[in-house]
Order: sequence, then structure tokens, then C-alpha cells
Amino acid sequence: MKKQGFFARNYSACWKFLRESKWYVVFALAVFMLVFLVGFIYPFFFREQIFKWIEELILSLEGKGTLEIIGFIFFNNMRASFFAIMGGIIFGIIPFINVIANGYLVGFVARESAVAGGIGVLWQLAPHGIFELPAILLSIGIGFKIGADLFRKDVKKNLKYNFVEGLRFFVFVIFPLLLVAGIIEGLLIGLGV
Repeated sequence: MKKQGFFARNYSACWKFLRESKWYVVFALAVFMLVFLVGFIYPFFFREQIFKWIEELILSLEGKGTLEIIGFIFFNNMRASFFAIMGGIIFGIIPFINVIANGYLVGFVARESAVAGGIGVLWQLAPHGIFELPAILLSIGIGFKIGADLFRKDVKKNLKYNFVEGLRFFVFVIFPLLLVAGIIEGLLIGLGV
């Protein structure tokens, strides 16, 4: 039998871990969609804070070149994804807060964009999240798995396994997704699309 190469071995382990984590990822997606709908239908909560945050975000990107914007987006998303995974150690609380905040924010922004530019503008927003949202939701799902496995037998063994496999998944799956997302989103923002 031929020995697997470095990447084949690691991607094989990633897909195995994803299969083990699938229901946690589905749960993350379900919570995200529910809170997205709340943000889209009832964009009244934290309205002033969200607009202030968006204004600060726009100001922080002002005067930056396309490469700087790509780097900013990439590192911001990478940090959020990493903390969603590692935050699972606190019984899944950090990933839960993360999915609620992201779901509401995306729903809120989608609603405001649709009101300002018509429903067709949502298609223009799609390329911004096509790689980013799956990466974030996968991270949150893994964080949920880490948190849930704290309630199972052999906590120490499960924790070690989940951290090792979660880190591998982060490096080989989430990192590339976020890199592509950062490039696409940075180019679109840099080009004013």
C-alpha cells in the first residue's frame, strides 16, 4: 500500500474530523440562519451601535491600499475564526456568542443594503461572504464540538484530540478559505464594487 503524502494525510484527517463535527456545524448554520432572519426582519436591536461600528470600520479602511485591505480583512477573520474554535473550551459559550453576533450583523446589513439599493444589491454582497461565511461557520461548529465534548467521558483525551484536529482543520481548511475570502473581499472593496 502506498504511503500518503503530507497534504493527502492532513486533508484526509480534516475530512474525518469534519464528518465527526458535522452536526455541530449544522447547529451553527441553523442558529446563524435563525439570527440572520431576526436581523433581517427586525433590524432594530443595537442599531446605533452597529452603525457606529460600521462607520469606525470604514474609517479604519480609509486611505488603505488594496493589499492593506486584504490583510486587514484576512487577519480580522482569522482571529475571529481561531477564537471561535479555541473559545469552545468555555463550554461553547464563545462560539455561541460569535454565531449570534455574526448572524444578526449579516442579517442587519443585508436588510439595510436591500432597503438602500433594492433587493438586487444582495447579489452584489454574495461574493463578499461566499468563502468567509463557511470558514466562520466551520470554526464555530468546531468550537461547539469542543464545548460539547467537555460533557463526555474522558474529557482530557477528547480535549486533546479536538484541539489537535481543530488546529489541523484551521491550518488546512479554514486558513485557505479565509485567504481567498480576504483577497476577493479586499479586491472588491479596493475596486469600489
